Amino acid sequence: MFKKIMITMSVLFLISTALYGAKISQSECATKGEKYIFAGGECIEFFKANGDRKNSLNIIVHGTWKEGTNTLARYAPFAENIALQTDITTIAIALPGYAGSSTNNFQALSHDGVENLAANKAYIDFLGELVSALKNRYKATTVTYIGHSAGAMMGATLTGLKPNLIDNIVCAGGRYDIHEVSQNNALISVVDVLDNVSKDTHFILVYGTKDEVSEPKITKAFYEMALKKGLDVKLVEVPDAPHLDLDMSDESVDAIVELLDN
Repeated sequence: MFKKIMITMSVLFLISTALYGAKISQSECATKGEKYIFAGGECIEFFKANGDRKNSLNIIVHGTWKEGTNTLARYAPFAENIALQTDITTIAIALPGYAGSSTNNFQALSHDGVENLAANKAYIDFLGELVSALKNRYKATTVTYIGHSAGAMMGATLTGLKPNLIDNIVCAGGRYDIHEVSQNNALISVVDVLDNVSKDTHFILVYGTKDEVSEPKITKAFYEMALKKGLDVKLVEVPDAPHLDLDMSDESVDAIVELLDN
């Protein structure tokens, strides 16, 4: 049933986009209601699926989509599924330039002329402020971050930039060393801050055997690196899976549920 819902939502997603590129002040953001939060200088729209377990929060962060895409149309059912299976309140966020989120300081990840924004320290700092703001709003002491593609890349880096902000992290189809594909020394990824990552942070790394965007060897290489650093890390293979919706695969969801049941 969930897969049927996802197919339906995927169709809606392809034809549903929101106005984007808006400048939204903090005061204006406050009038938009409970599905918006102002953090890091941006007014961010999100979807919340409620769970009954106290003091815990799951945060889902998407990757790169066409500018203006209503990513929440795609990720709302996923958030509902995770909340249902873990009984933990789960939030899917729309990054700047997507759905109803602002572009006060940052454009969409796919904005023309913007390259490797997910490896920009200022952008990752913004993401950290957003996670912190959501953590405070919902009085969470335990945060599980679920990221796909660029969302996985930023989340992994965030564990080194702001240790202990995130307790559990699930990275599906991420990239962990930006320097393998860019000569820009100003960029940053988790390999640059790996020594700062807390040994208490639990990692799940998900890869698809047919992923041509984040090839399996990328995740496997980081897995071995994390093990050597003494990190708590689990590797999850999704047979025959491409890059798209890797985070929503049965194997990924099962690993999330198992992690949060412990």
